[in-house]
Amino acid sequence: MKHVVLLGDSVFDNAAYVSGGPDVVRQLRRALPEGWQATLRAVDGATTASVARQVESLPPGASHLVVSVGGNDALGEAGVLEERAGSMAEAVGRLAVIRQRFSESYAAMLDDVAATGLPTAVCTIYEARLDDPFRQLLTSAGLTIFNDVIVRQAFSRGLPLLDLRLIFSAAEDYANPIEPSVRGGEKLAAAIATAVTEHDFSRRRSEVFVR
Repeated sequence: MKHVVLLGDSVFDNAAYVSGGPDVVRQLRRALPEGWQATLRAVDGATTASVARQVESLPPGASHLVVSVGGNDALGEAGVLEERAGSMAEAVGRLAVIRQRFSESYAAMLDDVAATGLPTAVCTIYEARLDDPFRQLLTSAGLTIFNDVIVRQAFSRGLPLLDLRLIFSAAEDYANPIEPSVRGGEKLAAAIATAVTEHDFSRRRSEVFVR
């Protein structure tokens, strides 16, 4: 029996944001073929450093892992958008430090996941839906630093990638500016089901899934 385990943050652990509607793991159970299981180990508020503890509590019989994490790491660095800089070089230099810090943390997280030996897929960080257009532009631009790290890590390890920036493509995919709605969760669950059932993990070759 195949058993998918969701690791990471509130992208998967979104029950608190859907007003009693089905959360992502419940939607995934419906989307998977008959006989497959799905378990939630992701925790709202988790960062890359939190995933190791989730890996330690994998259920018996886990066969596939899907990881969505990094958004809270990005939120923790958001203050840089309010800082003054004396030059463009100084501003970019600060972003470079953040990128390097996240790269090291994300790589260490994937090392912990890889140690399980289980087929694994990873997710990009989707963009927030903010009312302020300028703030939207700033946060979207800032997230490219984090998503570049995720894409590079996935491709360098031959992992399939779910691009949440394309999956969450409409306002109704969001329960609030930064959490998935029932509709968004449904789209995400469908993409996960496609990835784990159709991707050939034995080839260790990356493939991008958006639906």
